[in-house]
Amino acid sequence: MNERERGDRILNFYNDKRRMPSYREMLKLFSFKSTNAVHKLVEKLITAGFLSRDGSGHLVPGEGWGQVRMLGLVEAGFPTAVEEVELDTLSLDDWLIEKKESTYLLRVKGESMINAGIREGDMVLVEKTARVKTGDIVVAEVDGEWTMKYLREKSGERYLEPANPDFQPIFPRETLSIVAVVKAVIRKYT
Repeated sequence: MNERERGDRILNFYNDKRRMPSYREMLKLFSFKSTNAVHKLVEKLITAGFLSRDGSGHLVPGEGWGQVRMLGLVEAGFPTAVEEVELDTLSLDDWLIEKKESTYLLRVKGESMINAGIREGDMVLVEKTARVKTGDIVVAEVDGEWTMKYLREKSGERYLEPANPDFQPIFPRETLSIVAVVKAVIRKYT
């Protein structure tokens, strides 16, 4: 078993228990005979960036924690020959999140953005920002209520437009405050 596979076991433990395994638990996890072997493995995983230590010295996920292997491209047009080549690894956090301190997830309720590919039950990754432009999908407070729609402008007036013909555009009667911009949609199929 290589370091990556051992790291994956720690990740599985963490996902199941919502905490890092103790050295004693790692003894069992890897069938090691001594805590010295666990210590050496932990140090290698820290050097590789998979693990880190917090201010108290406790183990925490490192920068390499959320990396997923990239194996290549998949054709969405005509079928082509399959060749699996590991290109690199990619951290989904690094790819999707520019400003971690102002980014959060929201679960989607409703069908007003279905033609934008956003369905009920999806998660949207949003970034709080004051910089928005017409055409962005935004999270907004309009007349005291919250919604997610396209930001549009007509005759100098901003309004919100759904991506479903069964819903009407929303023109604010009093206030429209744009709070965040949608950066990504996350859908889990299984």
